[in-house]
Amino acid sequence: MNAGAGGSAYHATDGTAYEVFLGRWTRRLADPLLDFARFPAAGRLLDVGCGTGSLACAMAARWPARNVVGIDIAAPYIAFARSQARFANLQFDLVDAIRLPYADASFGGAAAQLVLNFVPDPIEVLHEIQRVTVPGSPVVAAVWDFRGGLVYQRIFWDTAAGFDPGAAVARDKLFSGTLALPDGLPRLFESAGLDRVEHTSITISHGLRKFRRLLEAAVRRPRAGRDLPSEPRAGPACANRGSGRLGLPLGRAGRPAFACGNGVGGAGRSPQPRAIE
Repeated sequence: MNAGAGGSAYHATDGTAYEVFLGRWTRRLADPLLDFARFPAAGRLLDVGCGTGSLACAMAARWPARNVVGIDIAAPYIAFARSQARFANLQFDLVDAIRLPYADASFGGAAAQLVLNFVPDPIEVLHEIQRVTVPGSPVVAAVWDFRGGLVYQRIFWDTAAGFDPGAAVARDKLFSGTLALPDGLPRLFESAGLDRVEHTSITISHGLRKFRRLLEAAVRRPRAGRDLPSEPRAGPACANRGSGRLGLPLGRAGRPAFACGNGVGGAGRSPQPRAIE
């Protein structure tokens, strides 16, 4: 996402390249994240920072009778998402997450998948999401487990840092940010005023036939139509649901041998309005 005034700090130029670099992961994360969200049965749904549309498309497919809106500040991503959309109940808007052009309480739920790391003020974004969602409705987000799960990215950045001081600075920022901490996401939700916060981890896996495919994706040099295997060889995605207590996942961790990234998810609820005494 190219930053505007107060906008995102993520650089975006090519929706097709993003699909190869990250779209393969967001598609696999979408359904487990929606299972965790437990959205109510009615009301529009909002995908904040939709990228090329993986989560919004999963929403539209799962709930064909509901309207779904995906928003992003990056014009190349929105253009790609619109070109791929095949659902009558789905729209993509070029919008800054800190200035949502929607009425108060106009959505029955909202999700932000792998985006809060890349906005200058995620609390401001969460406040805006709360404004446009019905009081008491779910607000869900996921961020990468940079420290414990995104192994291939850590290997890539550690190697790059050995050659380029600038890469070392980028690596340190990426892996030491607040949302990279194990409790960073639930603490962010609580700081933004969300209540009934739940926290869990979701493990997703992906397989590539050749290491060169992974390297091409990491440096964003996709070769259209040839990067993704038609039948991934990794084991199926698996998810660890929370045990019902904040921050405590189930005791068994489902981590298949080819797992390359753990998404850390959080869900909270927009506070219910309180009576004025």
